[in-house]
Amino acid sequence: MSNFYNQTRAASSLMRRLKRSLINPTAVTRPRCFTTAEGHRPTLVHKRSLDILHDPWFNKGTAFSMTERDRLDLRGLLPPNVMSSEQQIERFMVDLKRLEVQARDGPSDPNALAKWRILNRLHDRNETMYYKVLIANIEEYAPIVYTPTVGLVCQNYSGLAEDRGEMMSMVYNWPADQVDMIVVTDGSRILGLGDLGVQGIGIAIGKLDLYVAAAGINPQRVLPVMIDVGTNNEKLLKNPLYLGLQQHRLDGDEYIAVIDEFMEAVFTRWPNVIVQFEDFQSKWAFKLLQRYRNTHRMFNDDVQGTAGVAIAGLLGAVRAQGRPMIDFPKQKIVVAGAGSAGIGVVNAARKTMARMLGNTEHAFDSAKSQFWVVDANGLITDERENIDPDALPFARNTNEAGRQGLREGSSLVEVVRQVRPDVLLGLSGVGGLFSKEVLEALKGSTSAKPAIFAMSNPTKNAECTPEEAFSIVGDNIILASGSPFRDVDLGNRQIGHSNQGNNMYLFPGIGLGTLLSGSRIISDGMLQAAAERLAAYMTEDEVLKGMIFPPISKIRDITKEVAAAVVKEAIEEDLAEGYRDIDARELQKICQNEEEVLEYVENSMWSPEYPTLVYKRD
Repeated sequence: MSNFYNQTRAASSLMRRLKRSLINPTAVTRPRCFTTAEGHRPTLVHKRSLDILHDPWFNKGTAFSMTERDRLDLRGLLPPNVMSSEQQIERFMVDLKRLEVQARDGPSDPNALAKWRILNRLHDRNETMYYKVLIANIEEYAPIVYTPTVGLVCQNYSGLAEDRGEMMSMVYNWPADQVDMIVVTDGSRILGLGDLGVQGIGIAIGKLDLYVAAAGINPQRVLPVMIDVGTNNEKLLKNPLYLGLQQHRLDGDEYIAVIDEFMEAVFTRWPNVIVQFEDFQSKWAFKLLQRYRNTHRMFNDDVQGTAGVAIAGLLGAVRAQGRPMIDFPKQKIVVAGAGSAGIGVVNAARKTMARMLGNTEHAFDSAKSQFWVVDANGLITDERENIDPDALPFARNTNEAGRQGLREGSSLVEVVRQVRPDVLLGLSGVGGLFSKEVLEALKGSTSAKPAIFAMSNPTKNAECTPEEAFSIVGDNIILASGSPFRDVDLGNRQIGHSNQGNNMYLFPGIGLGTLLSGSRIISDGMLQAAAERLAAYMTEDEVLKGMIFPPISKIRDITKEVAAAVVKEAIEEDLAEGYRDIDARELQKICQNEEEVLEYVENSMWSPEYPTLVYKRD
């Protein structure tokens, strides 16, 4: 049986955040506004005094003006000095170091987890300031609210009625009339940490925080969802404090029926919502994507987002090697990992190569020959028994492999040594997989500047570290990783030059562009447009320095550019239906001018600014 959870944050903090939304409709519906003579748009609220201070959406703390304090009965409830939001943030940052010590749960508690607690407490008090801090410090705090720290949050999340057949009524119990973005997980494969059951809700929360910070999705219109279909984690099954269903996971048709019911319910209530599937185990990731992608506004970030960022990085690597992007179909790529992420990347890369070669049948065959896929059992060939259907198109011909000195099950070291690839792409989730022997073998690459993509996250699951890559292969490499490495000493080298790339570069722009275009589905062309725009974002000088991904500090601008590319592609494919007051015809006119479409996207992005509050009696 299944339980359906709309829970948030870890333990009591997660539940507080949910309950605030459930019991406070003003926090999830658009406030009524009017325009004053000065041109400002005050927000009408139906609460005052302590009720305002206890509402994170409306609370400004010391930023309430004296007029607002009188109007809302706040005099005497706040310190006398009125502070600007900038002063509030300055005070918060000054206090952060002291707060980190207080927030740690003993000497063994990681500092990153303490920072997460501090930010979460800020969110519980003052949501506008929380997003201001996050946006202003996105490079530092993205790894705190999302991978890798959110993995620790999920692991430490602990201390309903069976709901199958009741999801429609449960969805209609949610008090928001508008939901633009849902991130849903079943907790089966959280950040390479495995089956965390309902504790995986933290990943949906973190992802939506980044949608708000990076893409300007209105936080009043987002919804994290955990679909509890049980767990196969024996530790959780035996833990009396575990909050989820203590039974083994549903499988087969029963599992599909639960996901079908969920999709029908949310799209019935919110026909224009976008659903992002997050951290579903490989067994279901592809199947669910293929089941819904042609009929619903949905995508799977692990499959498509990871693939898009990898494609952008691969195209950037070609540029960084001093070659034109059109040479991408000539790249020899060894892929370590044949799960949903690995095969998703290979599929996307093959399509990109084939498009560059003319999209003919011969082009697809030629593109397929550029990949050597290695899983836990070694090189995948057509001799493999019980081969995964998704990996089958990339199985090497046995005779061809033999001519290269390879065979079914050849080790990663053997494959790298014999193929001499331009790119070594890691999507295995196995920390340290790129051993000294593997990296030594890469020194024989036919490329003068081979690329290493250690894309698995969190950091402990990365295939290699920057120190290992540079010290073993040498300085003349291109390096990208899926999670940031902290406190790395690379001598005169800057870790930023190797660019830690993860899905954060693309999923905000894909989501925002889909929302603003009103596209009926999220097509391969829209994903391709997003990846190509990201690859083109870097200047030639930056690329030649080895920067294949831009700094995360530019994420709002990156998202704007990527979203604009997605909107234009949706128009090109005749998928766009418009957004709010802008219909498809008007949107088409906007997209004829690059500056206008960028302006349209930027003006549609929510920003955390304090509104003027005016009390109105019920």
